[in-house]
This record gives sequence, C-alpha cells and structure tokens, in this order.
Amino acid sequence: MTELMTVEDAEALSIDHVHDLYRRYVNKSQVSLMTSFGFGRELVDRAEGAYVWTRDGRQILDFTGGVGVLNHGHNHPRILQARRRFAERGRMEVHKTYFSPYLAALSHNLAAVLPGDLDMSFLPNSGAEAVEGAVKLAYKYHGGRRNTILRSDISFHGKLLGSGSLTGSSQNHFAFPGIPGVVSFTYDDLESVRAAVEASRDAKGKCDVYALLIEPFSASTIRWCSEEFLRGLRELCTREDIILIFDEIYSGWGKTGTMFHFMRYPGLVPDVVTTSKSFGGGKSSISAYVARRPVFKKAYDNLQDALLQSTSTTYYGFGEECATAVEAINIAVEEDFPARARAIGKLLGPGLERIAKEHSDIVTDVRGAGALWGCFLGSTALLDLVAKLAPGGLAKDPQFGTKVVTCAVIDALYHDHDTYAYYTLNGQNPLVVGPPLVATETEVELFLERLDATLAAGLPRLVTRFIKQKVSSLW
Repeated sequence: MTELMTVEDAEALSIDHVHDLYRRYVNKSQVSLMTSFGFGRELVDRAEGAYVWTRDGRQILDFTGGVGVLNHGHNHPRILQARRRFAERGRMEVHKTYFSPYLAALSHNLAAVLPGDLDMSFLPNSGAEAVEGAVKLAYKYHGGRRNTILRSDISFHGKLLGSGSLTGSSQNHFAFPGIPGVVSFTYDDLESVRAAVEASRDAKGKCDVYALLIEPFSASTIRWCSEEFLRGLRELCTREDIILIFDEIYSGWGKTGTMFHFMRYPGLVPDVVTTSKSFGGGKSSISAYVARRPVFKKAYDNLQDALLQSTSTTYYGFGEECATAVEAINIAVEEDFPARARAIGKLLGPGLERIAKEHSDIVTDVRGAGALWGCFLGSTALLDLVAKLAPGGLAKDPQFGTKVVTCAVIDALYHDHDTYAYYTLNGQNPLVVGPPLVATETEVELFLERLDATLAAGLPRLVTRFIKQKVSSLW
C-alpha cells in the first residue's frame, strides 16, 4: 500500500505537488482550467475577515464573499470559539436515537428570525439538498396527485440530478436525467407564470402544479423580482394551492440589505424557504429548508411519514455544524448584518456607478443591492474579435467574448492590485462584487480604487496581456 499522508504532510505540500496530486487523483482538466484563468497557482496560508494571505506573503483583499458563504468573513472569532468549545467539551455529534440540543436550538432560531408561521425546519448539508427537500415536501403535500413544478428561466438551484433539472442556466450544456414535469416561466413575469399554470390544467380544469420555485434575488444574474411579481405569486399560489418556495441560499443572512431578500416586503411569506452558504458561518457545511407549519404538518407530521422528509440522513443536523449555525445566526442578528449590507451598498452603488461613468467604454451596466453587485463589462468590437478567436467548441459559446474580457479584468485586479473578485457563469457573466458583511468602509473604498486603477489600463491592453499569458501557459 502507498504510504498515507498526514495532516502535517498536507500542510507542507508545494503548489506543484498539489497540482500533481489533483491531476492524478481529482481531475487533470480542473488543474488546466483553473490555472489558465490566472488562479490556482498559489496556496493560501491563512485568512481573516476580508483578507487572504498566500504562502508567498501576499495580502489579498477578498471581495468574493466566498461566493455567498462568507457574510461573516474568514474565520470570525465567535464562530471559531463556538467550534472550539464543542471540541474541547467532547460533545457528541448526532445519532438517530438521541435528540440533539443543538438541532433543537437551531430550529428555534430559524423560526424566530423568519416571519409568519415559517416554523418547521429540516437541516441537510448543502443548498442543493435543501432545494430537493423543499420540492419533495411539496410533492408529498399533494400526495403525489400533481406532477408539474414551475421554475424560472434564469434560475440556479444546484447541480444534483434533481436541483440541476430545476436550474435554468447556460451552464447546463449536458442533459442529465432529472425531475419529471419541470416547466419554465420567464423571470419576474407574472403573465408567464399564469400561462404556465393554465397550461397545466386537466380536462376538468384542475391545476397540476405542486410547487413553484423562485429566487427572489438571482445572485447568478444580479436580477431581482419586483414586489408586484412576488405578491402576485403569493396570491396565485394560495388560490391554486401551489407550494411557493423561495430559494434564498445565496441572498439570505443580510446579503442584500434585509435578513432574507423577501423580508423587505411586509406580510409576504412563502410556504417554504431554503438557506445555506452563510448559514454555516463560513465554517459549517449545513443548509435548511423551513416550511410553514400547516404545510409541513400535512406532509410529514404523522408516525408513518415522520422519516420520509430526509434527503440524506447520515449527516443530518450534525452537532458541531448546528452549534456553528446557532452562533452564525446570533452574530447576524446582534451585529445587524442587514444594516451592514445597506451601509456597504451606500458606498458600492455610487462608487461603481462613478467608475462606470468614467469607463463607459468598458462598463456597460452596474446593478445590485446591499453587498451584492454586478459590474457588466464589454466592448462590442473587442467582444466580437475575441469570439472569433475562440478555439474549438468554445466558439459555440455566445458569451465566450464576455467571459474572456471579464476574466482579463479579474486577472489584472488580482495580480496587479492584490484584490480578488469573481464572475458568474450564468446570465451575462458580470464581475461580481460581493464583500463579506464584516468589510469596513476603508476596505470598500480600497476595492473601488483598485478596480478603477485596473480599468484605467484599458480593455485592449488587459485582454491582450491575458490572452498572451494563457497562450504561453500552454507551452
């Protein structure tokens, strides 16, 4: 048998050795892809707040927010202490025949934060599992008598077979099998939803839709639903007895300026809400779907069906994960994360708009809310030129030029100005500015200064340098 590595061995690996192990045991193409876009060539030594320190001593301002995971920032001291306390006291995780005080407290906290009778929680591991659990609940609520589920055309709900089939995304270039009866409607278009519901009726006029799944704020496209649309959905779903599911996996815990995005509209309550990402405080892999009490009761609150709700049961509600999430919620409430996001937005919004005006030949649009913004980049002539240079199958991607341009800016921002941003793979591929909610005013201003300096270099120069770097890395 090959000699096993220890944790100490792992911490001593060089970047070249890590790449080699990835190629041999993880995915060779993943190494090629990540390094070709300018990242993955360094190892991180430590992280705190809005910063990452690499092994070679660079201090990187991280404004990715962990792609939604790090509202609390890297290694929030209270999160670390909660996990340390759990370990030092030798607490038990979860066993099926013991009740967990951590799971009980966490479920209580979710009910306390959410409005109305959103009281009943289930706690799997990932956002995709939470989505599938919510959908499964809706199907069970109707006793399997309805067979249609509605989702929007720009949605992102995960990459499992079920959640992937509920995702309306340009990423889905390979057709996996999925949930049957999935019907798409146009995002933020109530007439499109009404038409889909009407099309689902049988000869007797009965509605066949068991659930409607929507992101009130689409983090992958930086778009959001109007209040009129969301209230219209609530009215329609109530009238037709359709389970209304809000996916707030990314936008939850204050990111867009309210604890959950839909909570900015008083009295608006879905039947189920899903959450993950920052729910775990940046340290815990945990998610939840939280259902209204009568919906949950009809589906699962009986002795025969009490265990049917599980999406995956082995790691459901692990003690340390729940303890971490308990603390994460308390921090979000006590430190008023929604107010922090609004304060960040008051700086980011005008700052990005000023940059867009100064670099109107590069920035085509800026939009967002709270601490989640998109900067849309492009130049028609340059995009067309880059698209013509696309190799092989990439030429079929209509967004190839936009992706290269956006990656060129992100690459320069990172390498020239020690600042980390990312772009979404869905929609128009904006450069996303999504800082942790612990970011300071000084850090927000620093990001804006660095983005301005990056764009001042000019898009042709940035793209030319980026492409040359990628070509040279292949040889």
